[in-house]
Amino acid sequence: MGFFKKRTVNELGEKKQDMPEGLWTKCPSCGESLFEQTLAKNLRVCTNCGYHFTISSGERLASLVDEGTFVEMDLPLDSVDALGFKGYVDKVKAYQNKTGLKEAVVTGRANIEGVPVLLAVMDFRFLGASMGSVVGEKITRAIEAATAEGKAVIVFSASGGARMHEGILSLMQMAKTSGALARHAEAKLPYFSVLTHPTTGGVTASFATLGDIIIAEPKCMIGFAGPRVVKETTHADLPPGFQTAEFMKQHGLVDMIVERKDMRSTLANLLKYVSSAKVA
Repeated sequence: MGFFKKRTVNELGEKKQDMPEGLWTKCPSCGESLFEQTLAKNLRVCTNCGYHFTISSGERLASLVDEGTFVEMDLPLDSVDALGFKGYVDKVKAYQNKTGLKEAVVTGRANIEGVPVLLAVMDFRFLGASMGSVVGEKITRAIEAATAEGKAVIVFSASGGARMHEGILSLMQMAKTSGALARHAEAKLPYFSVLTHPTTGGVTASFATLGDIIIAEPKCMIGFAGPRVVKETTHADLPPGFQTAEFMKQHGLVDMIVERKDMRSTLANLLKYVSSAKVA
C-alpha cells in the first residue's frame, strides 16, 4: 500500500488560466504573439512584420483627424428591405447592435493638420462593408457636400463589394457615387482614395479607383472578383500576389503605398499641396 493517495484531475480544482483572454493577439502573417495594448498603440500594425490588421472606422478617424474636429453627417439614414429579402432587416439590426454603427460607412467633416476635408470611412465589421443603398447615399452626400463647400474629399475603402440583399439597388450606387465624383472633378477639387484590406467588388469598380491619387495600405487585397473566379473567366495562370497593393502599384493602378503610421502626415501634405485645398 502506498503512503500517498493518487489524486484525480477533478480533485485538482479549476484549471488556472495561463493566459487571460483578450490580452494577446496572434499575427496571421508571421505568427508572432502581440500584446494587445502594444498593438493598439501601434495603430494595430504588427511590430514584428508590419502586418496591418483591419481597424474600425472609429480607430481610423482617431488616427487621422485633428482632435475634436470630426462632425458626423447623415447619421439617421437607415437601410430598408425594399426587395423583401428574407431576414435582411434582422441582419442589419444585429450588426447595428454588434458594432454600434448605423451602417457600414461613417461620413463627416473634419480637419487634418488644420485642413478642412470631407471624409467617408468604410467599416468592414458591418456586413463586410458591403455597399447598399445607404452606403452609396452617404458617400454621395459627402462628395456633394465637398463640391458645394469647395473642399477635398477622402474615402477609405474596405469592402466585400455590392450588398446582395439589395440587388440592383446596390449596383446603382456604383453609378451614383461615380457621377458625384465626376461633378467634383469638374469643379477642379481633389479626391483622394485610400484602399485598405480588403477592397473588392463594386466598390473597386466605382469610387475606390477614381481618385486623383490612389493610396493603399501595405499588402492589402485589391480586386474585383476572387482569384478562382478570375482564373475560370480568363482561363489563364495568374501571377502570384496579383491582387495585392504592391502588384497594383507596379502595374499602375495604385499611386502610393503608405503605412498606417504615415497616413495622416501623407494626406495632410497632399491636401496642402493641391492648389484647390483651402487651409484653415
